[in-house]
Amino acid sequence: MGRGLRFLSSYKASIVLLLIYAIGLATATFVEKWMGTEAARMLIYYSPLFFFLQFLLVVNFILILFRRHFIQRKKWAMLVIHCALVVILAGAMTTLLFGKEGQVHIREGEKADQMVMHTSKGIKTETLPFVLELADFRLIRYPGSQSPSSYESDLLVHVDGEVREAKVFMNNVLDVKGYRFFQASYDRDEMGTVLSVSRDVAGRTVTYTGYFLLGIGFLLMFFMPFSRFHKLQQQLKETREHIRKGAVVPAFLIIVASGYAQNTPGGSMSEAVRQNRIPPEHAARFGALPVQFRGRTMPMNTFSSEILRKVHKEQTFGDLNPDQFLLGLLAMPQMWMQVPLIAQPDKQMSVQYNLSGEYVSYYHLFDRQGNYRLLPQLQEIYHRPADTRTASEKDLIKFDERVNILYQLLNHTMPGIFPDAGDPSHTWYAPGDDLSVFPEADSIFITQAFERYLSEVRQAMKSGDWSKPDEALSVIEAHQLKNDKASLIQPEKLQAEIRYNRMDLFNRIKVGYFITGGLLLIVALMQLLREKRWKRYAAAVLTVCIVLLFLCHMSGMGMRWYISGYAPWSNSYETMVYVSWATVLAGFIFGRKSTLTRALAVLFGGVILFVTALNWMDPQINTLVPVLKSPWLMFHVAVIVSAYGFFGISFLLGITNLSMMAFAENSPRLPHRIKELSIINNMSLLVGLVLMATGTFLGAVWANESWGRYWGWDPKETWALITVVIYSIVTHLHLVKRWNSQWLFNLLSVFAFASVLMTFLGVNYFLSGMHSYGQTEGISSVFMYIGAAFAALGILGVLSYTKRNRSID
Repeated sequence: MGRGLRFLSSYKASIVLLLIYAIGLATATFVEKWMGTEAARMLIYYSPLFFFLQFLLVVNFILILFRRHFIQRKKWAMLVIHCALVVILAGAMTTLLFGKEGQVHIREGEKADQMVMHTSKGIKTETLPFVLELADFRLIRYPGSQSPSSYESDLLVHVDGEVREAKVFMNNVLDVKGYRFFQASYDRDEMGTVLSVSRDVAGRTVTYTGYFLLGIGFLLMFFMPFSRFHKLQQQLKETREHIRKGAVVPAFLIIVASGYAQNTPGGSMSEAVRQNRIPPEHAARFGALPVQFRGRTMPMNTFSSEILRKVHKEQTFGDLNPDQFLLGLLAMPQMWMQVPLIAQPDKQMSVQYNLSGEYVSYYHLFDRQGNYRLLPQLQEIYHRPADTRTASEKDLIKFDERVNILYQLLNHTMPGIFPDAGDPSHTWYAPGDDLSVFPEADSIFITQAFERYLSEVRQAMKSGDWSKPDEALSVIEAHQLKNDKASLIQPEKLQAEIRYNRMDLFNRIKVGYFITGGLLLIVALMQLLREKRWKRYAAAVLTVCIVLLFLCHMSGMGMRWYISGYAPWSNSYETMVYVSWATVLAGFIFGRKSTLTRALAVLFGGVILFVTALNWMDPQINTLVPVLKSPWLMFHVAVIVSAYGFFGISFLLGITNLSMMAFAENSPRLPHRIKELSIINNMSLLVGLVLMATGTFLGAVWANESWGRYWGWDPKETWALITVVIYSIVTHLHLVKRWNSQWLFNLLSVFAFASVLMTFLGVNYFLSGMHSYGQTEGISSVFMYIGAAFAALGILGVLSYTKRNRSID
């Protein structure tokens, strides 16, 4: 066998090829940002060199299959998994060579039998073996909103001498003679539809076969007696036996810093505000009033909480809760216009407009003639393209949005309080809206009812009698129930949402995770020094507390699911809450006999929940865009994000092992302790890798079932694949003798987590793509901290390498 062929049939070649593949994919995402999507596809994704690299990976596996005697050694799990990957690549090649993609545009009442295809050689058309006729197109919006809830096409299919009725909408596909039609877009006048078309019977069959084989292979990996996972379980059992028989480990120092920052209320609580505060009891009554905002019916409490976060960047105003703040603002606008409550973005703006303090009053943003002081600069900014605006100019735009929110509140143009019984879109109107759509008597009632309520509130502040404001609210509520023809008012859900808001479960659980996780970590470190019965009891008690917190965590997610009507992992905030839950769950799974693993998982879960409380995280419950209204969302996101929890456990275990290598004194028991945590680390990585791969391929199925293609090389998709490749490299290092080092494995398990951070956060910040529903803003400082943290971890890696005991490897 020649040297080149020998290398190509080696595990070292597998790792090198995978590394080149990951680098190529990462490079392509930045090429797309700088040069455009077509350039990235031509230069990398669809280039002959990239196809050749994938071909080499297939050849590499086939050669290893025979050279390493997979079949004779009964390596069934590895065999099936890698065969599945080959089949999936073959399916992708089949789709590329023989599949067809295009679009069909039809106007209402018209017919079409031409599919338009965009190819590398230009635009082509193909005649379909049937005719489509658009009977009706409907754009359904969320009540009282311009946000689309669904767009649907009613079609008549003229095929084989018959006429069939069919309906196409997002996540509902039409199949005719091997052609699949998906709702893609629509005409601006809402009188025409654009359907994407896919014809890929062979490619879909081969690809789905590969997905099925991959699932079988993953199951074999966990349950076959000679699989890698089973061997790690055996090694873990043997290592723990050595630890029980071994000597006591001398003390070593591991410092785990966990912080909790309480939000201190900013802004000024003037004496006038203190004297004119709304009693909490009536504020709660006001907070229970149903309102419509952004296409969703919610309690006023949710609306007031969101407004306070948007304008003031805090969850309270001094010691006023959101309902007290909002009702006070509506009832006494002249007073509140002079209160510093609008959060400033930066010091540069303060200097430019002579605005002192962290907060600005609405009054100070206007000159003596009533002119808006920010308007000239804002007009100049808006006349320039968005991609040419500086960071300070973007901050000014966000500040202007806060000012506009206050303007709308002061003019009573939001939120929607009064339903229009005759509106087919079920719009609710604010008292300050144009009420000409109502009969004259109703419009007068709406204006007078709300003004009467605010007048009664002002009177009650003087008299202390809040019965009349309560009566005025009752009148408004009765009018809402009478005119709510769409039954949008659901008292049980509204009350559940109010309880959810007031319980503030995730912030409370965050504190609990920090306390219990920190105490459990101390106990775990003490157990490393000497086993004592009271330490086991203490660990058991803390574990029970953690279980209770975990159950509360689950109940909070369940409440959010019930309130929103969809799985609670559709945006960045919800996903982080879910990642925290998955991390603690992973700690329970791999920390059954490792108190240290459990403690690290709980602490990390608390850190993740701490991130959700930062100002750039938006905890509001939103309506879903049409493409996300799919059962695939629940499975795809749930599985892929669960992987982050297991990768997080490995990240922490890697840091712990590197710290012990760097700072622990040599002892007979130390190598066994590091080996134990390394095995748990490896097992956690394997579970995470399986979940990540499964979630990624579930996403491909979702894409194919929703809009007719598996993979669009969107940056979010690509970085998910990069993460799979990176962790595949880490979990395959042991196959190369020279790289089979516990130090290297732990080091890479730490730095591999950077790909997770890039997939979840970095893509939204550094790149662009269609996965905008998960974007987060205002997190530039976060990446500075992440960079500093990984620089510190690099120093730890060097220290652990120079001081590690050779016997550990």
